[in-house]
Amino acid sequence: MSEQRVYIIDDDAAVRDSMGMLLESAELPYRCYASADDFLADHDGSQRGCLVIDIRMPGMTGLELQRRLKASGSTLPIIFITGHGDVPMAVEAMREGALDFMRKPVNEPDFVDRIQQALDLESGRWHQKLDREQTRARLTALTEREREVFELVAQGVANKAIAADLGISERTVEVHRAQVMKKLGARTLAQLVRLHLQFDQLPTD
Repeated sequence: MSEQRVYIIDDDAAVRDSMGMLLESAELPYRCYASADDFLADHDGSQRGCLVIDIRMPGMTGLELQRRLKASGSTLPIIFITGHGDVPMAVEAMREGALDFMRKPVNEPDFVDRIQQALDLESGRWHQKLDREQTRARLTALTEREREVFELVAQGVANKAIAADLGISERTVEVHRAQVMKKLGARTLAQLVRLHLQFDQLPTD
């Protein structure tokens, strides 16, 4: 499991330093970047944690970075930090999916609390993604014939009817059914049906 980290992206070195010291005192791993381009140079989609982004930066703005990350499929929670005149931009960022925005200078206890909430949110998303990948892997492990038997068994079709439908013996159906249950980790028919429902609801991402 990769480590969660807070990614601070701000062109102001003083802000980066102060936030870094605050996160260090809270024992939260972090990494700082002076620009959106610097962060993107490191970003490969495997990073875990959350982003703290200055909404107004030279070059690529925080909003532009948010759009780039969103287009790439990133689900890292984003907290924007804003100056007095940037609130309308921050509201737009929220509409685009940002978790929150905080005015500079940030209230330190509130900032740490919000970071922890963002990390908890990302952890939940990450585990959901991991579960989906494991679910897909289990389904992929089935042979084509096992998948056919799985579909029919989960629909409540009896072994004898499955045999007639697929043109195989009832004994062969039983063998395939046992293999399906073994590969999918199901011990009962009810579990098999629940797995089938889970597969049907699986996102295509």
